[in-house]
Amino acid sequence: QVQLEESGGGLVQPGGSLMLSCAASGGPISVYTMGWFRQAPGKEREFVAVLDWSLGIDYADSVKGRFTISRDNAKNTVYLQMNSLKPEDTAVYYCAAKRFGGRSRVRTFYDYWGQGTQVTVSS
Repeated sequence: QVQLEESGGGLVQPGGSLMLSCAASGGPISVYTMGWFRQAPGKEREFVAVLDWSLGIDYADSVKGRFTISRDNAKNTVYLQMNSLKPEDTAVYYCAAKRFGGRSRVRTFYDYWGQGTQVTVSS
């Protein structure tokens, strides 16, 4: 069973950048599809980005061109580089792992979740 732990959240001004990390233990991320989701107050958890085992990538339209997902298999860590941040990016960001199949935007298809890290974009 994979355990996931996010880090790197914080308070940033609009237009700023943050890099989130998701450290995995209990299994190699190279065989999983790894996703990032976010949940703002009063809203449902939504898809942000996904990277599958073959390095196929997908992004939500709202973050395309601003966010980049990547992974370092040696460190067993997935990253989410977030640039040009906007107040509407404020949310708790979650890392998730999917055992079977390829990329998916559907959160219920993911098997393992981290506890989340808060990102606040405000001046």
